[in-house]
Amino acid sequence: MLRASNMGLYMSDVLIELGTILEARKAADADSSYVASLHRKGLNKILEKVGEEATEAIIAAKDAKLSGDNSDVVYETADLWFHTLVMLSELGEKPQAVIDELQRRFNLSGLEEKASRSQ
Repeated sequence: MLRASNMGLYMSDVLIELGTILEARKAADADSSYVASLHRKGLNKILEKVGEEATEAIIAAKDAKLSGDNSDVVYETADLWFHTLVMLSELGEKPQAVIDELQRRFNLSGLEEKASRSQ
């Protein structure tokens, strides 16, 4: 398993490596691979999981605000990111596409970026 803190990896390196692993697991036996089983069930099931994980992350964030303990929100956000990467994989996209989009937005205010989408 990758340990970014021990290996000096950047977040983008971790996401790209995870994307490579997810891509390889698409072709695995669905009985032995969770990722393969999601792909076999199709995009709607994957989207259902993304929605489920988003809801769990939201609830964990609300709970964290009250308790001061962020451990559950970090865990749920990792699940959300993981399932989002599975979704991208199902659609033929790699994590690099999202990383590139985020980099494109550097030095662009959020208000400017939002305005550019409505044109």
